[in-house]
Amino acid sequence: MTEKQTFHVNGYLALVVLIGLLVGGGYLFYHGFVNESVLEIVLSILLWIVSFLFLSSLTIVQPNQAKAILFFGQYLGTIKDNGLFVTTPLTQKINVSLKVRNFNSSLLKVNDSDGNPIEISAVVVFKVVDTAKALFDVDYYQDFIEIQSETAIRHIATQYPYDTFNDDDLTLRGNTNEVSEELAKELQERLAVAGVEVIETRLNHLAYATEIASAMLQRQQAKAILSARQIIVEGAVSMTQMALEQIEDGQDINFTDDRKVQLINNLLVSIITDKGTQPVINTGDVKEKGV
Repeated sequence: MTEKQTFHVNGYLALVVLIGLLVGGGYLFYHGFVNESVLEIVLSILLWIVSFLFLSSLTIVQPNQAKAILFFGQYLGTIKDNGLFVTTPLTQKINVSLKVRNFNSSLLKVNDSDGNPIEISAVVVFKVVDTAKALFDVDYYQDFIEIQSETAIRHIATQYPYDTFNDDDLTLRGNTNEVSEELAKELQERLAVAGVEVIETRLNHLAYATEIASAMLQRQQAKAILSARQIIVEGAVSMTQMALEQIEDGQDINFTDDRKVQLINNLLVSIITDKGTQPVINTGDVKEKGV
């Protein structure tokens, strides 16, 4: 099914014409009754029938609303213009909202790409752009949107890990914008058959499942400590190397291998430790004399 326009004319102008036909039919009926003219009486009755039929087809279309017109089960088209109109008589008129709406999915429990159970939900903002597809290509398009949205959310959640400390990896927690865009793209493909345009999707809840929340928190803390330590060690090595180069180049001092090892050890310990270090002053070697 594809949406198309149907016959409709300005209701105010048509109302004036139809009232004129009713008055004209009444005049013909009176004139035919007085003159005993069967033809005029029949014409007046026909005018009344046509007028009442078109009067019954008067319809009002509100802003951001559309009306699909059915003639004995056949789709004639859709009226999207706002106002009062006269359309084909003896038709069924189905209201379809064109307003922007949002759907808040239920809280879903799925496994991410690492197999960890997580809780996730999203908000989907959409609107109907093709009334024919929304009404006739799917059964109850509102329910169709809800089911397909939850299916897409489940599928997207399984494609990415909840979290990782590798900056190059896409994660559900760290790349919400990219994940939301991917969700909107997949959801648009699923809902195109229903004549629906997906305007925006956003994750509104994301967390580890309660049964593993405490364990995953410890795991996150351990990864954070490991990552921080790695950065500290890399910085400490760089600072130690720079300190040795500056001492040797600026003071014309050449350290022996043993002294370099001792100096490197002292510098690394003082930089890496998370507690204050106590300096020890070496006043020289002390030789004990035998008594």
